[in-house]
Amino acid sequence: MAVTTSARADEVLVAARDTATVIADAQILQLVQAVQWAQLNPGDPDPEIEWGMQALELAGEGAVTIDESAVAEFALAVGMKHEAGARLIGDALELSSRLPRIWARVMSGEVAVWRARKIAQDTRTLPFDAAAAVDQRLAIVAARCSWAELDRQIDRARFEFDPEEAERRRLAEAEQRCVRVEYRGINATGQVPITGWAGLADALAFDQFLTAKAATLDPAQPLDVRRSMALGMVGTGDPAHRELVLYAHTRPGQAMVEVENTRSVVTPEQVQEWCQEAGTRVTVRPVLDLTEEMSTGAYRPTPLMKEQVRLRFPTCVFPGCERPSRGCDIDHREPYPLGETTTSNLFPLCRGHHRLKTTGGWRYIPLDHDQIVWISPTGRVHRRHIN
Repeated sequence: MAVTTSARADEVLVAARDTATVIADAQILQLVQAVQWAQLNPGDPDPEIEWGMQALELAGEGAVTIDESAVAEFALAVGMKHEAGARLIGDALELSSRLPRIWARVMSGEVAVWRARKIAQDTRTLPFDAAAAVDQRLAIVAARCSWAELDRQIDRARFEFDPEEAERRRLAEAEQRCVRVEYRGINATGQVPITGWAGLADALAFDQFLTAKAATLDPAQPLDVRRSMALGMVGTGDPAHRELVLYAHTRPGQAMVEVENTRSVVTPEQVQEWCQEAGTRVTVRPVLDLTEEMSTGAYRPTPLMKEQVRLRFPTCVFPGCERPSRGCDIDHREPYPLGETTTSNLFPLCRGHHRLKTTGGWRYIPLDHDQIVWISPTGRVHRRHIN
């Protein structure tokens, strides 16, 4: 029994090793294909065309550019979002054009693709000579050097070949203050994580503000809970002057409430609690019939039509794009005035994908209420399913 089990374990490990080899080879091949695609689609912008496709510089100085529309098609072909596809092409061009020694070791399987891509992302902002210096210094040790060593070599090259940029970056990196409300991390009870970096003086002042405001709230609540509640008083000084804006939707038989502007779901009890908090102003707006065909004779849709489009399509309708429709352009699928300003002809597109459709040779056809077919400039078909 033990011998059989041991033999089976050996088989699994051998198979796993073979699979890892296949994956590594496929990743190398994909880098090569990214370079080939860029070479087949060099950037050649026409400055006379408004909203025209741009020549994208996805790698550093000296690398070839690529047509903006071609990036979108490659990303969809390999199952990536636009931004991830652009990074893949940029990394491949950076390695092949500016880091030839490391590229050669990647092609031979001596340096893992993921490690080489990390190096390429860090050298992209270096001048050509500085990138060449990093390539020479790291080529032999790229397969095993630490990230700290990589950072040291890049900083060294930057100071040697571009001291002004090195100083500019030093000053910029010294100013990393930020505050982020992580709406995507919201849970079903409506709790949202907040992260940030602040200067010591600002942090102390904020800490003192929270502590002071917490002292005025219900002492039956734990201190940490009261400090969290005090966040809602920042900028108002008084919760009685607070306005809470929620785009909440529910349907018959649905147990949870969809909160559109945070792209999350919460319980009905949580919405009720928010609305009942002291001083919160509640505005109830009419329910929109999303199947109604609205229209106007003007180019610009009415506010009610815009709201209907955004509720019908929560995000940009380009395949893989997740930008919320409230930040998107409202596109006439059939250009106005040939295409009317009517519900069935209006779709949300983020500005980048709006430009692809307007001047990049892309077009789309809605098949039904939950599926849109996009046709690329080369005639390839991509489907977008609407949730």
